[in-house]
Amino acid sequence: MTSAGTRVVVVGATGNVGTSVVRTLAADPRVDAIIGVARRRPTWQPPKTTWRTADITEDDLTGIFHGADVVIHLAWRFQPTHAPAVTWRTNVLGGIRVFDAVTYAGVPALVYASSVGAYSPGPKDRGVDESWPTHGWPGAAYTREKAYLERVLDAVEDSRPDLRVVRLRPGIILQRQAARAQHRLFAGPLLPAALLRPGGVPFVPDLPGLRFQVSHAQDVAEAFRLAALTSAAGSYNVAAEPPVDAALLAECLQARVSRLPAGPLRACLSAAWRLRLVPASPDLLDALLRLPLMDTTRARVELGWSPVHGARDALTECLHGLRDGAGMATPPLAGGGLGRTLGRLRATAARRR
Repeated sequence: MTSAGTRVVVVGATGNVGTSVVRTLAADPRVDAIIGVARRRPTWQPPKTTWRTADITEDDLTGIFHGADVVIHLAWRFQPTHAPAVTWRTNVLGGIRVFDAVTYAGVPALVYASSVGAYSPGPKDRGVDESWPTHGWPGAAYTREKAYLERVLDAVEDSRPDLRVVRLRPGIILQRQAARAQHRLFAGPLLPAALLRPGGVPFVPDLPGLRFQVSHAQDVAEAFRLAALTSAAGSYNVAAEPPVDAALLAECLQARVSRLPAGPLRACLSAAWRLRLVPASPDLLDALLRLPLMDTTRARVELGWSPVHGARDALTECLHGLRDGAGMATPPLAGGGLGRTLGRLRATAARRR
């Protein structure tokens, strides 16, 4: 277990999870210094935190990691879904560079943000534990990349048995401050945030397999704090209860539930994605409908982790943030929105004329 004076490096410190992790670490008296690593320096300045600007795909990371007690790797790129080689370069090749730098710098502990997306398709009527296969869903770039990094970490652990490695596998992570960014990344202009007010949508489609787990970002950050500052090792599922399904979504949106096959909705989403009207690939829908539910017993027993926010609370807070266009003063969570998306669409149309 670490003691007072712990130095923690957080890679991807300005995003949805990273901002919550930095705040949570800063409040812990055992943490002496936080090095926040991001591609773009924020104006936000939390306590104990020094910012280092670096791109994990090309900049030196070993020097940044030197002297750290723990490295927490959160950096992830969701877009552009039309250019999977770009996300592969950041997420996989960049992730490998982070793991290598941890080894070269002699850091004793690595905490990595894996995901429920790393799991192979599984049951929706019960939770699977951390032994469930992590081969992902081959159809989606996100799940392929998460599964690939699980294999990379296997090799890292084999080559460095002295390195304490923790893999946290959260479900979908929500918070008010990330709502605007998540709308920009996944919904785009075809789903105006104003529609997400109570009564704004007439029905929620009840698709076969539509049952998934979410967590509030602050609860996920607490799991990262526990993983970083204790002697924990191995993999831990992180999610709140209850699982989200069409009925819960409809309750939060004050809409009715309508049973639909997945095929027609996927076809519409696929057409909109090909026309660049929505940023989220239809492959993500395929993956979502196949994700297993997770059993979080190990995190609760071994980490001592327990979520403060239930799934309904996290979902409601995110919906309120979407309606209000909520963000935060870091580059990933600020600005953009519908105006920037429409600007990109106009620019694309102009190039094609």
